[in-house]
Amino acid sequence: MIFLKKLYCHAILLIVFSLILIAGDVPKAKEGIKQPVKFTILYDNYLHKEGTKTDWGFSCLIEGTEKTILFDTGTQPNILMYNVKTMNVDLKKVEQIVISHDHGDHTGGLSDVLKINPNVSVYLPVSFPYEFVRKVEMFKANVVSVKDPVEICENVFLTGEMGVQIKEQSLIINTQKGLVIVTGCSHQGIVNILKRAKEIIDKPIYLVFGGFHLGGTSDKTLQKIIQSFKELGVEKCGATHCTGDKAISMFREAYGENYMPMGTGKVFEIPDENE
Repeated sequence: MIFLKKLYCHAILLIVFSLILIAGDVPKAKEGIKQPVKFTILYDNYLHKEGTKTDWGFSCLIEGTEKTILFDTGTQPNILMYNVKTMNVDLKKVEQIVISHDHGDHTGGLSDVLKINPNVSVYLPVSFPYEFVRKVEMFKANVVSVKDPVEICENVFLTGEMGVQIKEQSLIINTQKGLVIVTGCSHQGIVNILKRAKEIIDKPIYLVFGGFHLGGTSDKTLQKIIQSFKELGVEKCGATHCTGDKAISMFREAYGENYMPMGTGKVFEIPDENE
């Protein structure tokens, strides 16, 4: 009987110890980046600032985070570099490059960026072909293959690889205002990305912007998607790139003054100094 009591006590202690270890693995909710985070749209098929060039594709520079990040690199290197020069952007300050997925309208300018600044970590979905990875490594850049959600610098996360036929990752930034989600094309479904983001950091979504890939989607489905945005508590929206003109118009109508038009040359900060 004494032996059984001791065995029972040991079992209870083991269970408690295991629960403590598991709890220690759960990421704690962070306060968020204290200083303003600056976003500069370098590549888009919509125009914001006269003097910049538009083209089908997407690229966004992110500053104010622990490390300066370039999200995607557009389609044509000459257009990307033209906008970089026009916007007085110093690519040598970039420390991390995130490529959302293996499509030319997001990877096209990467080699030219690496020619200027190879001293970066390039985050690619793990499904990227070996030939692409090898090409990046030839510039002596550090390639990081991403499968699961990961924090790439303080308060900046990747969703991890999502999707079935087209694998893609998105960027999540934990700001004072809430989560800011940057998407490439959202091939895996924009609502799925929002849900994944909230699983990673359970905080309100302040802003989601980028490509939503909704061209050709019926009005009824678009209305359901917008309703899902509202139910998930998305405060502001900046649909662009491959979202589609009709879908952009519907998001603009639904969000009113909380809709943020994007386009080449667009620069904004969160939190906004005027707020």
